Amino acid sequence: MATGPRYRVPFRRRREGKTNYRTRRALVLSRVPRLVVRLSLKHTRIQIIEAEAIGDKVVISAHSRELAKKYGWLSNCGNVPSAYLTGLLCGYKALANGVEKAFLDVGLHIPSKGTRIFAALKGVVDAGVEVPHSEDIIPAENIINGNQIADYATQLSSDSEVYKQKFSKILEKGARPEDLPEHFAVVKGKITSSFEKNVKGKKEET
Repeated sequence: MATGPRYRVPFRRRREGKTNYRTRRALVLSRVPRLVVRLSLKHTRIQIIEAEAIGDKVVISAHSRELAKKYGWLSNCGNVPSAYLTGLLCGYKALANGVEKAFLDVGLHIPSKGTRIFAALKGVVDAGVEVPHSEDIIPAENIINGNQIADYATQLSSDSEVYKQKFSKILEKGARPEDLPEHFAVVKGKITSSFEKNVKGKKEET
């Protein structure tokens, strides 16, 4: 009795749209840590992962929640500026733990220019971690620093109903979306100075 070719069931994570195993294998064989960016509507999570014989090991992790809890971030944690700041935080944590290079692993996300993934990547790179990439995929500076959001808020301010609806969560925290670029700069400075203090403290201990 003739039989046709056997159907091979894809790995569970491939079926669920979570892992591209061909790309993952190449990253693992490189022996360079993977920079993994995972997005939800409200948050950005970034991890640096090393492959070991017994499985993956997360060596660095940063979450956009940390921006509000530790650095006074008052804006949305699911926008481009917050993704950049989370990347910056992850990059500084990586350097503090001896990780100086990583390869970006976007999973099965479609690598579209200017998305939060690449804002996060820019933050990691600006912290000083080497991650091979093309500058063409990085969001424009006015998007990263919140100027685009501030301009949009200014345009909507003439319609108080729409303005309050769009920016209700930020306004509830006592912040104004028009001031986002200045607020972004302040929080970025706090993250940077916090890292510099940690490095100085470690040098004094040795």
